[in-house]
Amino acid sequence: MKINLIGNLLLHPSAGWEQVKAEGLSIKECYGRYVIPLALIAPIATFIGTSMVGWRVGSDDPVRLTTDSALKISVLTFFAMLVVVYVLARTIHWMAQTYDSDKSLSECFALAAFTAVPLFLVGITMVYPMPWFVYLIGLPALGYSVALLYSGVPVMMEVNKEQGFLFSSAILALGLVSLVGLIVVSVSFWGFGAGPSFRT
Repeated sequence: MKINLIGNLLLHPSAGWEQVKAEGLSIKECYGRYVIPLALIAPIATFIGTSMVGWRVGSDDPVRLTTDSALKISVLTFFAMLVVVYVLARTIHWMAQTYDSDKSLSECFALAAFTAVPLFLVGITMVYPMPWFVYLIGLPALGYSVALLYSGVPVMMEVNKEQGFLFSSAILALGLVSLVGLIVVSVSFWGFGAGPSFRT
């Protein structure tokens, strides 16, 4: 992983996207060098936070998950993130023709993956899984990911600003639908023994 690429993308988005484009990463390289390492942050933090630290509801004692339950949820979260990035990339690639872009699936994957960098990084907040704290840090990270999307589409997909705005808006809508779908799928897994089990 090139830390300077991540830093450049976050601090100087336009130059960062040009650097991402110049890298010409394949899907395998993007997964191995960036997506998998970054996607590990939230599950590891979630495991530590939910099984060891816990969270409070009012003035009650901290609520913690059992080790097995926290591990299952963390593993499912990790694989769900990997799948969501790929599905989003596939959909971007499918939509590209509508906006006169003929970019490869690898380039679409890089767009999806690097747009999510702030969300991957903010996963560290799950070490202290108090809802107010997660929201306080998570909402600005979500906003920054949206900003990265709007700045990245014109560069990565090589479309003009007007098309880039429309394309980005379509991707954003799809991303929100994917997020809701991910929540629904996560809850559905509860019926198969992957739901939370609390320490007594």
